[in-house]
Amino acid sequence: MNIGARVLKTGLSVTLAIFLSQFFGFPSSLITAVAAILTIQPSIYRSWQQILDQVQTNLLGAGIALAAMKVFGHTPIAVGLVCIAVILICIRLKMEATIGVTLVMVIAIMEAHGQGLDVALQRFLMVLTGMGAAFTINVLVFPPRPRKQFTEQVHLAYGQMSLLLRTAVSNEMKESVFRQEKETLHVSVRKLEDRYTLFEEERKVLAHAKKSHARQLLVSKQTIKALQKGVDLLEVVEEHYFAAAGAGKWAQRFDNQIEELTKYHESILLKIEGKMKPNLSFEPEEEREARLITDLTDYFREGRDEHKRLVFVASAIFEYAYHLRRLEKLVDQVQQRGMSPEEWTAETNASGREAKVSTQE
Repeated sequence: MNIGARVLKTGLSVTLAIFLSQFFGFPSSLITAVAAILTIQPSIYRSWQQILDQVQTNLLGAGIALAAMKVFGHTPIAVGLVCIAVILICIRLKMEATIGVTLVMVIAIMEAHGQGLDVALQRFLMVLTGMGAAFTINVLVFPPRPRKQFTEQVHLAYGQMSLLLRTAVSNEMKESVFRQEKETLHVSVRKLEDRYTLFEEERKVLAHAKKSHARQLLVSKQTIKALQKGVDLLEVVEEHYFAAAGAGKWAQRFDNQIEELTKYHESILLKIEGKMKPNLSFEPEEEREARLITDLTDYFREGRDEHKRLVFVASAIFEYAYHLRRLEKLVDQVQQRGMSPEEWTAETNASGREAKVSTQE
């Protein structure tokens, strides 16, 4: 079993929080440790944003808790009502991520049985200490490398998709294996979309490189779009190809077309990393696509409804090809605007030292 970076950081954050709690002489390290656990986020940017939000909601929660104790006392019903109020306020402020730590803070203050502002302040400092410990570990241990991790996730998703596409028409893979691999592919694409969201947040903190980062975001977004169209093609083949009458006559042509597109897709990914020779491309011939369209049109004129299913397959193939060509054009434009493939790759590999957003496991 592999231990992910986030799991390790959580353990280290708790350890540091307990040490700090003992150093500052807090009566208990429980609140500090819980705050550290709930502050760990998948990126430094989100950790910092959460700390800012936590300070606001915790101050508000502490004020509500102290006021409620003066009015209602510290009965269980009062604690429950205050928790409900705090949750509603956090949701209203669109700070849902702060609810956990804020509730810990509120309960800790009300559990002190009205011992005064000194105890409330002390427990607020305990929460801040836990959040500070988590943020420190998140910054210092395994610095974030969002672009490199995004690229690795792209290659993982492409490898899974390519295998399924190249065997979809020929139907060579066992049904159970195919289903399992397809589900794994969907999970990979969803993870890739989450990583892109974190990657996109990097622009908010990289003021010195906003233009180059914006261009990379365009390429990254189109990279995901191309992968999604490949997944869509896989779904269409499964749903329509085998239900079409006479589909076997088109198996070789469809298979060849898909094989060319997957190779083309791979070459674009290599071009993004600067591993391809200049002016080299595996773009499929558009004349071959035109001939396929012409032949399919003649086939559809036979009038059988079953034949029409193949139009969905052909349409998905052409759409996948369109988005691949669009991706290559974007890559060429970015690399022609002052960023060579080597600079692109170097910036990607060095992003862990420069960026303030991470996408840990």
